[in-house]
Amino acid sequence: MGLTTAHQKHVVVVDESVTPNALHFSEIFNVAVPFIDRPVAEGRGGAVAVRYAGQDITYAELSENVARAGNALLDLGLKPGSRLMMAAQDDPYYFYVFWGAIKAGIIPISASTFVKANDYRHLIDDSQCEAFVYSAALEGQVAGLEKMTSQPRFILPIDGSGSLAERIAAASPRLEPAETAATDDCFWLFSSGSTGLPKGVVHRHRDMVVTSERYGHKVAGLEPDDVVFCAGKLFFSFGFGGGMTFPLWMGACTVLQPERTTADLALDILEQSKATAFFGVPTLYGQMIHAYRQRPRRLDALRRCLTAGESLPAPIFEQWKALTGIPIQEGIGSTEVLHVFVSNTVDDIRPGSSGKPVPGYEAKIIGEDGEEVTDGSIGTLWVKGESNARCYWNNPEKTKKTMVGEWLNTGDMYYVDADGYYINAGRADDMMKVGGQWCSPIEIESKLLAHPKVKEAGVIGQADENALTRPAAYIVLVNPDDDPDAALRELTDLCRENLPSFKRPRWFYFVPELPKTVTGKIQRFKLREQAT
Repeated sequence: MGLTTAHQKHVVVVDESVTPNALHFSEIFNVAVPFIDRPVAEGRGGAVAVRYAGQDITYAELSENVARAGNALLDLGLKPGSRLMMAAQDDPYYFYVFWGAIKAGIIPISASTFVKANDYRHLIDDSQCEAFVYSAALEGQVAGLEKMTSQPRFILPIDGSGSLAERIAAASPRLEPAETAATDDCFWLFSSGSTGLPKGVVHRHRDMVVTSERYGHKVAGLEPDDVVFCAGKLFFSFGFGGGMTFPLWMGACTVLQPERTTADLALDILEQSKATAFFGVPTLYGQMIHAYRQRPRRLDALRRCLTAGESLPAPIFEQWKALTGIPIQEGIGSTEVLHVFVSNTVDDIRPGSSGKPVPGYEAKIIGEDGEEVTDGSIGTLWVKGESNARCYWNNPEKTKKTMVGEWLNTGDMYYVDADGYYINAGRADDMMKVGGQWCSPIEIESKLLAHPKVKEAGVIGQADENALTRPAAYIVLVNPDDDPDAALRELTDLCRENLPSFKRPRWFYFVPELPKTVTGKIQRFKLREQAT
């Protein structure tokens, strides 16, 4: 199958005649062309690309506004190759500015919308970006930023009075794409700051094509007539793919909303938008199950449900499927690989596993001795694929440690079962060695979540009176008024029946909530801090 554009210089061809999922890029390749201009060139300019706040934006309108945004940025004095940091909420202007920058040859850097001025100052100074633009709704979060740094040539709101939006509206709707190459630097995302300050992850022009074709098309199974809603925010790699690049690549419609996505809000949007495909993290699916039971919604249009970001406990898979009739396709991805590289497929799902490598990617398990593990033992997951990031910006030591030749060390602990499915054992920092044996918090949490009284569970290692590590479980009950003593007895019995002795929690703590990242992952390191 060949995918070409009106600009014949900017062509990507999917050629499976010799190698499955082989992608070939023209010598001159700007990724904004196949994503933004191709639908219009192919006569699909009237199709809806973005649905936001009751407004439908067609692919023709998107293409014009992307060109206008690129011209506006050039008119402000930015040059091809310069870096633009954007703290943009999930609305159409994110698309205009991000893709407009790329089409103009400017490198957009997508920053979190959940941090404060001092955090932005660090990111600006580290990236040496020439400009910083932000959604007007973040005015309070960026207040005082101009006094904190002299790095950017300008700091400008994206929307509102005196904003970039006004310049976009006045700019030309025609822009010739910068003549870049598939392997040139294209954009940055930031990795999680859970183990330190966020790291700038540098991606190339080809990377969005690789993930969109190999996962979004071939594994997620998105189609041009899909309406897609992704609960993850666009600055987060899971939301970046599910909420933007995958729908655009297929010519589908994506539904955007700027608020933090709660379980009730997600269900309401799925119902009201008649979404056919949904991307959500496992924790959110668990919360949505309880919200759905309290107030069912009509989800008749839904046909695909996908997840990544952390392990999906088998009980959540089973409960969601029982409620909606739709299985959840679990996978694992990372900011460094841009999106999912190991996944279940719609016709091959093993609950409790991350699935098998996405076609076009290779994966292996590396043991403590640095050698590949082939006997089913737990080790560190490494991955090789064409969407692997070029480097961490300004961090050569971390780059050398993580990006080893063509391989990337994910830092996730995994093992491969007898049938070839990859099983998540947790992050290396979360693993426990109990009685000399590796113990995965995810396995224990999955057993606890099978109990009907348990809404959420987080497991860590804690020292006993002899300074030996034992599992400790933090439990959020479905009904906070339940008797904790009765719940303790029931959970103790459950673990005795379903877990070997060394994996049974020694302590149970009933808490109102678990600490989580802005993307919904349980922060087990904060539980460990509480325990010390």
